[in-house]
Amino acid sequence: MQRHDVVVVGAGLAGQRAALAAIQAGREVAIVSKLHPLRSHSGAAQGGINAAVGKEDSVETHIYDTVKGSDYLGDQDAIEFFCREAGPTVVEMEHFGTVFSRGPDGSLARRAFGGAGFPRTIYAADRTGLALLQGMWERLGTERFTLYEEWDLTDLVVREGRVQGIVAFDRKTGEFEEIAARAVVIATGPYGRVYGRTTNAHSCTGDGVAVAYDAGAVLKDMEFVQFHPTALLESGILITEGARGEGGYLKNAKGERFMSRYAPHVLDLASRDVVSRAIVTEVAEGRGFSGPYGGYVNLEVMHLGREMIESRLQEIVDFSRNFAGIDPVTEPIPVYPGQHYMMGGISTNLHGETSIRGLFAAGEAACVSIHGANRLGGNSLLETLVFGKQAGIAAAAYAASAPAPEMHASDLDRAAAPLRAWSSRTDGEDPSALRTELQQTMERYASIYRNEADLLEGLRRVRALKARFARVRVVDQSRVYNVNLTDALEVGHLIELSEAIVVGAYARTESRGAHARTDYPKRDDAHWMRHTLAQRTPDGPSLSYGPVTFTRWEPKERVY
Repeated sequence: MQRHDVVVVGAGLAGQRAALAAIQAGREVAIVSKLHPLRSHSGAAQGGINAAVGKEDSVETHIYDTVKGSDYLGDQDAIEFFCREAGPTVVEMEHFGTVFSRGPDGSLARRAFGGAGFPRTIYAADRTGLALLQGMWERLGTERFTLYEEWDLTDLVVREGRVQGIVAFDRKTGEFEEIAARAVVIATGPYGRVYGRTTNAHSCTGDGVAVAYDAGAVLKDMEFVQFHPTALLESGILITEGARGEGGYLKNAKGERFMSRYAPHVLDLASRDVVSRAIVTEVAEGRGFSGPYGGYVNLEVMHLGREMIESRLQEIVDFSRNFAGIDPVTEPIPVYPGQHYMMGGISTNLHGETSIRGLFAAGEAACVSIHGANRLGGNSLLETLVFGKQAGIAAAAYAASAPAPEMHASDLDRAAAPLRAWSSRTDGEDPSALRTELQQTMERYASIYRNEADLLEGLRRVRALKARFARVRVVDQSRVYNVNLTDALEVGHLIELSEAIVVGAYARTESRGAHARTDYPKRDDAHWMRHTLAQRTPDGPSLSYGPVTFTRWEPKERVY
């Protein structure tokens, strides 16, 4: 059994920043990751990171834009703290070695993003996440820590109401091992693979969120799922909002810039939920293009010129040419919304503290809540760094005075028993087939537009898949890099989280931000200005509700 002061699960930007903060506070730290840190999903973020650093911009405007973007469900104390930390965070990352794009005068280049009052999105071409991740990893590499690379989290050990450590599975050896810890930080990222059409990597299966949920942690606002307006039609690969921030625009099959119907003031740079619904509506009402992969609209950047496109949108050029067979310099890009971000996650406060003592969370695995019902583009990379740091500081402080963890042999046996049972079956359910059915179910019944009948049917199907998962079978009997086994583990997590999404969406009888109910099309502040809180029970999620924190901004109609 291994022992550490602080164990960080997840090695993306939030996990690395948490680890660095805990190390700097004098704690002995380990990182557990199912991927090499530089393959973390943080590297897929393209468009930029928000910070009000320009003379014409202000922190106050950034705060207001984030509150408005959240459809007033974001906690305003958290949003104020978050936005005030933005400038110092960007400066710190530059000092860590991140190479940002520059303007003609040598200042940080900034581009416009949806829902922002000013161009405040700082970028590194359209590979901003990767640039930040490389800078962060180089800085962390100057410190001492233990890395458990290609290990899967299987269980969070909680005893006497506090964390004792984790049980993890080493893909390289096939062995389960206990890792005792005074404090654990969950930074495992999103769970977008509950949907088939998603910009999320195949590794984004919500492992840390599901394991914390299983251990008794409270989840918050799981019904709020963000769909990015511009995912490449066939593959679902992200086409950054930066393409529209640089001056690109959307057109339907009639050649209309149709966003004038939905956001007459800011057009293509409305918030993501507004643009996504607009595209779906255009296609549904017959004004979209049709093709073998379904309806779509066009994103045009040709008018920006080759030099700008190939210098500022390098990754988009590569993706379009390699995965769609088109050249965005001369041709429009076919796009349709795809799942992109989860506003919900493990409920935390400003310091990453959860409902379980000694358990902390940060990044997309957590819900502080700063995004509320809808996240603004450019705020997610900032979130990983701001709240990763806070979680690391808090975890280190807790570990400094926490009792020594107590791990028992039964902890290992309990965590390993289900996985061993899957491998011992002679017949049963194929995890990959269950995953495909789950994704199809969520796409069909809990997508951009929702209603009571669809959500009820979606819940029935998810629970049927949950029952079938109890009979899941792992055919591959090998011990080393058993992908069949890890697939089954991930599918179990996805099913649990899907149930929480659908139950929360069914209960919330209003439309707010990314949660759009066709049977309840209006926002209902009188009844639903509150956070959804979910706890796991044998019968499924048990819902309760918590207040939204207000400081200065009262809710009003959100118009773009």
